[in-house]
Amino acid sequence: MRAIIFIAMFLLAGCVERPEKVVPVKNFELSRYLGTWYEIARLDHSFERGLEQISATYGMREDGGVRVINRGFDTESKQWKEAEGKAYFVQTPDVGFLKVSFFGPFYGSYIVFDLDHEQYSLISGPNLSYLWILSRRPQMDEATKKRLIQKAKDAGFDTNRLIFVKHTDTNQSVSINK
Repeated sequence: MRAIIFIAMFLLAGCVERPEKVVPVKNFELSRYLGTWYEIARLDHSFERGLEQISATYGMREDGGVRVINRGFDTESKQWKEAEGKAYFVQTPDVGFLKVSFFGPFYGSYIVFDLDHEQYSLISGPNLSYLWILSRRPQMDEATKKRLIQKAKDAGFDTNRLIFVKHTDTNQSVSINK
């Protein structure tokens, strides 16, 4: 659990900025974004080291925000780890720019800069150290993956450092209210 909770400390340390070449998608539809996304690739951070089968599940909060549940299987302890956070729009609800918190008042950027609501999402944090490729399925077709990696590279991310996540158990999704 400790590893996932570090998400807030490192990614979300109160920084709601965006890298210069990362432009949030327009026509973002939260109702279509809700549900489970599988992590396909990411840049390395201590809060996710040793985790496989990582997913993020999004649902509505009573206050109008977004409930975020990040989940992954710790290969060392052989246990599922889970962290719950909350997200709110930074700009308008049709722009894929949110702020996310896993610890009280500390928020960080969650920028959707490429998206197909039914297939994939390309996410940046507040700087070029944070990048995720997400998919609605535990695997992603090679053409889409290559295109997203190239887009990230063009935005300045060091895509040679990407870690590709293993998914062996597809029955690990978390059910939350949309």
